Amino acid sequence: MLDFSVARALGLMARTMPFLVLRLLVYSGIALAYVLLTSIGAGLGWLIGAAGSDEFQDWAAVFGGIFGFGLTAAILYFLQEYVLYIVKAGHIAVMIELMEGRPLPQGRSQIEHASAVVRQRFAESNGLFALDQFIKGVLGVVMGLVQGIATFLPTPGLQPLLSLFRAFLRVSIGFMDEVILGYSIRSKTTNAWDSARTGLVLYAQNSGPMLRNGAFLTVFVYGLSFVLFLFMLAPAMAIAYETPGGWSAGGIVFALLFAWAVKAAVIEPFAVACMMQAYFKVTAGQAPDPNWDARLATASGKFQELKSKAAGWGTRATV
Repeated sequence: MLDFSVARALGLMARTMPFLVLRLLVYSGIALAYVLLTSIGAGLGWLIGAAGSDEFQDWAAVFGGIFGFGLTAAILYFLQEYVLYIVKAGHIAVMIELMEGRPLPQGRSQIEHASAVVRQRFAESNGLFALDQFIKGVLGVVMGLVQGIATFLPTPGLQPLLSLFRAFLRVSIGFMDEVILGYSIRSKTTNAWDSARTGLVLYAQNSGPMLRNGAFLTVFVYGLSFVLFLFMLAPAMAIAYETPGGWSAGGIVFALLFAWAVKAAVIEPFAVACMMQAYFKVTAGQAPDPNWDARLATASGKFQELKSKAAGWGTRATV
């Protein structure tokens, strides 16, 4: 039995349409930037390679495309904390408001309202980004602890299934950093580090039901993403063949980018809305288990540092 309502998640998506439009613009822009700079790099490589043989020109176009793709990735790497701050955290904040039954303004003012909530909670983008990195690190440790339990099962021939299980866990835990951020925003405490610590302990002590809910969403999200990839493949191949040198492999890359853009813009927030419902339902009324707190502190240096930052909150402004 699942601990979330698909209908309610779809309702949240409909009521936060301004954020869905913003996400589509942002992630489509990122995908187009990859395509544009990759094509420009391939074109420059093609022109430079004209001084050599046909084979050299083809390879020059390929390496030019790879350079353009890598340059785009490097630029966007430095922009990721702003995407998290403005787009992801803002969308989470507005969904939390709706889940709590509070009215929201419509249109562009909804985005402005959510941005104000995030700024009130996290004064700077680098503070939120640092907290998110800590959360991801600790979630990886939780996954390792769950995997460790399965490793000791003495069933012959289990290793191939365990490898598949580990891969599945890595995917299913992928949305939880945003859910923990949602818990931190929902808690309204001034100490974001401590609320994240509490949220992580609550997740660890409820990892069984949370992974069950995550399993369904993993199959849904990546199944739908694969369908999107197939749908995007034909136009992406057409763009790739227009690229100097006819870089056919680029069609697969471009299709993956277009499918990723739709996944990040529409499918992922739906999954986060479902997982937040499940998390708030499963953890309702619970207090953090000291045993799990101790296990995480023993297994994770990041969790220990998170606790230290939470304890030192009163002496310095960290987030």
